[in-house]
Amino acid sequence: MRNTLLKLEKMEAVSDTDVQFWMAKAMNWGEDLSCSALLDTSRHLCSLRSFLQQVLQGLQQMSSTSEAMKTFPFVGQFLGRLCWNPCVIADERSQRLLLQCLSCLYSAEPLNAVERKANMWIKDMLCHLISEEGSVAHTTVKHAGVTPKRYHSEALQKVVSLMTEEVIKSCDSLPNTARCLNGNIHTMSTACVALVICPEMSPLIGALLKHFMLCGSSCLNQEFIKEINEALISKWLVLEDEAVVNLWCYSPSCLEGAAVSFLESVLSGHETMTQSLDKHVNDSLLPRASAHHCHIFLTVNEIYRNVLTEIDENLAVRALIQVFTACFLQRLTGQKPQDRLPLRAFFPNVTPCLLTPLLTAPSEVPREAWLDHLSWIRSLLQSVTENEEAGEDGRAYQAVFEAWFLLVQCGYWVDTAAELLVLAAPENAKSLLWLLTFFHHPTNRGHQRSQQTAVAREAWTHLRMLFLTRPPPPRHLCAVKELLSSSFSANLVLHLFSNFTVFSHGPVSIITEITDKVLTEAAVKRRALWILALIRCRLNSAATRDDRVYSRLRTLQDTLLQT
Repeated sequence: MRNTLLKLEKMEAVSDTDVQFWMAKAMNWGEDLSCSALLDTSRHLCSLRSFLQQVLQGLQQMSSTSEAMKTFPFVGQFLGRLCWNPCVIADERSQRLLLQCLSCLYSAEPLNAVERKANMWIKDMLCHLISEEGSVAHTTVKHAGVTPKRYHSEALQKVVSLMTEEVIKSCDSLPNTARCLNGNIHTMSTACVALVICPEMSPLIGALLKHFMLCGSSCLNQEFIKEINEALISKWLVLEDEAVVNLWCYSPSCLEGAAVSFLESVLSGHETMTQSLDKHVNDSLLPRASAHHCHIFLTVNEIYRNVLTEIDENLAVRALIQVFTACFLQRLTGQKPQDRLPLRAFFPNVTPCLLTPLLTAPSEVPREAWLDHLSWIRSLLQSVTENEEAGEDGRAYQAVFEAWFLLVQCGYWVDTAAELLVLAAPENAKSLLWLLTFFHHPTNRGHQRSQQTAVAREAWTHLRMLFLTRPPPPRHLCAVKELLSSSFSANLVLHLFSNFTVFSHGPVSIITEITDKVLTEAAVKRRALWILALIRCRLNSAATRDDRVYSRLRTLQDTLLQT
């Protein structure tokens, strides 16, 4: 009795009204490939899935196929029509529900001719849905000349192509149209919501996003935008680069999500990222999009800036900011002068005199002029810090922060200073060490800047003796290890140490031996890998290539990764 009541409860969930409504829909849709049919099917897909779920629950309560057919007399015709609808089949969740319903109807041990005949039909439908075999598939090949899988894909492509052409035509007519047809665009974007992850939908999605860029007031369905963003982040959807950039222009939240997602991938994948960080950054499309759309650069910049203020000692975050800015500047300088916005638009908060010296890449300055260029940068930054010490309000502190953040963005000049320090004469070291100290310790809390500069000079002196004397003196090795273990200046010392390992002229065997003895902790090795990654990115953009340095850099990276 209890089982009977349970069955009745399940059956009551599928009302006669619902059955009539969905049967009418299935018959009207048929295999119609028109735009209106696709729109109507897509608009009802979510509700259809709910109804199919109710039907599935009811079928699961049946003891046999005969009982199911008596209780749900409509089910065979209904499922059969849906199995041939291209839009329904393209939706993975709907297809899965159809497969489950058909499986519930199948009789493992048919009791009569009706159940045997039903089994044959169910096998055909299952084969049609999950393979390219079976009598239905052969019938399709015979009449259409294609397999079922290809048939449904091409059917969907045909409808998508028609709708895409309609959107493109509306884009072409925008200059001659007083107002764009927002209603049609919204309807089409609504129809795409349930099918976003279908590869065939990519051209239509791209066209809808392009329409917004041309029109400026397209009313796209917000659920459509949300589904696209989630599919892109989850790698379920592949769009052309232009479409992705258009999505970011349309939705600031999608842009923020992409920037944060890429930051997380950098922080979690240091082993792969440190090997080719500049490639990963360019592949993210963020530099390219930023060069063409100033608001994208400002948004991404603000996100990374906020992260940096929270974890300013994190070398991975600093590395990402530096390489992102370098890649962005490369894209920007590659534009035609008439299409390029002034640098001031991208860096509105920075003292203007800092922009030219810092945003000029080392590869654009002759090597023999690097020292003078770095002295120029040092003098400009030093004047900003002197104003901070003399200032009585927050504006001076803000100016120092903006100058420091620009230095982080243009950290390739700090890396250049660290490289020059490897072979620098003592009289040239002062300005270079000041720059390195300000980079790692921008604030002067408790008047510690002089103390920090003294630590930098001490580390530099020990490293010169360690890497330029043969054999390496143990006293200096121990001193470097001790300085590295200090939280006060660990990153600064590691920055200098990493550059000495790459640019000093000693044998690679001795350099790797020193590295093994000094860098013993896993966390320190990971930080060193980020510094080496930045050196690699700077060398990739250098005017000339030094094969000896490249080989040494690769050896050091491999050694640190292996250990």
